[in-house]
Amino acid sequence: MADEIKKLKFKQNASLQIEVVPLDSLTKVNKAHLITPHRTNFYHIFLFENCQPTHFVDFEKIKIKPYTLLFIDKDRVHQFDQLLNYEGRVIIFTDDFFTDTKFLRNSILFNNFTEKPTITLRPQDFQRFVTICENITEELTLPNDNLKHIVLKNYLHNFLILAEREKQKQGATEIKKGADLDYTLLFRDLLETNFIKLKAVNDYSSQLFISEKRLGQATSKVLGKNPKEIINERIILETKRLLVYSHLSIKEIGQEMGFEDPAYFVRYFKKNTETTPVEFREKHLHN
Repeated sequence: MADEIKKLKFKQNASLQIEVVPLDSLTKVNKAHLITPHRTNFYHIFLFENCQPTHFVDFEKIKIKPYTLLFIDKDRVHQFDQLLNYEGRVIIFTDDFFTDTKFLRNSILFNNFTEKPTITLRPQDFQRFVTICENITEELTLPNDNLKHIVLKNYLHNFLILAEREKQKQGATEIKKGADLDYTLLFRDLLETNFIKLKAVNDYSSQLFISEKRLGQATSKVLGKNPKEIINERIILETKRLLVYSHLSIKEIGQEMGFEDPAYFVRYFKKNTETTPVEFREKHLHN
């Protein structure tokens, strides 16, 4: 795709694709990358200590409170605020490291089934997560052996389970396991790789070997949305990214998104956002 959002990859020479990075050193070394919109092929868990920055994730301003955890899925577009007054640390890791991608996809932490990607804690509860980070950091300094990966993965797994418990305590609903969730996750996986060329619900339900009605029942129960709404949201999100982060013309963006008729593309965008592509671009470029 012809967008201009820089994609950062985990260090290719890292034998174990997990790292805990202090935020003060990260912001000194990579300032230019961090304050411009970027996406990564790895997951982020921020542990913000006594600071209150604003973090931007796909056009949403997330105002951080002290002692907050922030979870950002791989491939999301995000950026740091210009001031870079960040205290704390960030855990970064890849699918290759964690391997249990089903756990991550079923979790309420990294997917956008829930509205808030943050958990704000009391300082004493926050410290429990800091301790796990310190354990990971210490383990990474030890010589490699055949148990190191298992130890590190268990630390991270415990971190995620404890975070999920905290999120549930704060009112997040546990995602109920079962056929509805399975169909919804499979649908979203298909959508992620096909949304440019496949825009009809039947395109997806037929690949899942279920009816459109059954797919609709599943997504409505899990996400409270029908499949067409989810398809539209994914198309609109990528369109917004291109409008704000690329220099492509409106016509070129429409073509990138699989719309042959420029006028229909503009109508489609306005119907789903109540604004035209030009208005959306101008509003966000002048913010």
